[in-house]
Amino acid sequence: MNEGGVLEILNLTNPIFKGYIFYSALLVLKVLAMAVLTATQRFKRKAFANPEDAEPRKLKPKIDENVERVRRAHLNDLENIPIFFVAGFGYMLTNPAVGTALMLFRVFTIARFVHTLVYAVVVVPQPSRALAWATGYFITGFMAVKTLMHFL
Repeated sequence: MNEGGVLEILNLTNPIFKGYIFYSALLVLKVLAMAVLTATQRFKRKAFANPEDAEPRKLKPKIDENVERVRRAHLNDLENIPIFFVAGFGYMLTNPAVGTALMLFRVFTIARFVHTLVYAVVVVPQPSRALAWATGYFITGFMAVKTLMHFL
């Protein structure tokens, strides 16, 4: 791909680039919201893991399953979303079909929101969480393989 081709792809007139930026921004806000949700759960449950956080409230450090559930959902985002950013960026450089690229970005984003919803907000039995996680996982893998094959 020549320099002009990259500039055409990384241009706000390109719907794939605009979609990538839009869905990436939504995912960044989601990760940030998970930190707030964790803190909210800690205060609601009075469950502070560190002595320096518990002592001023005259509490003993404790672990609460509801707080831990939110923390695990947040960690899962931190394990999966940055990899999507890299795979999605590389995939975008392959000049994929607009509809396909936007659908992959959209479905990945929805899957991550669903994963959090069924894991940390309204706990739904498996396989709901596994299906939401697997959807994002396979989309990221698909984009990475397509990128690898394109640049071989």
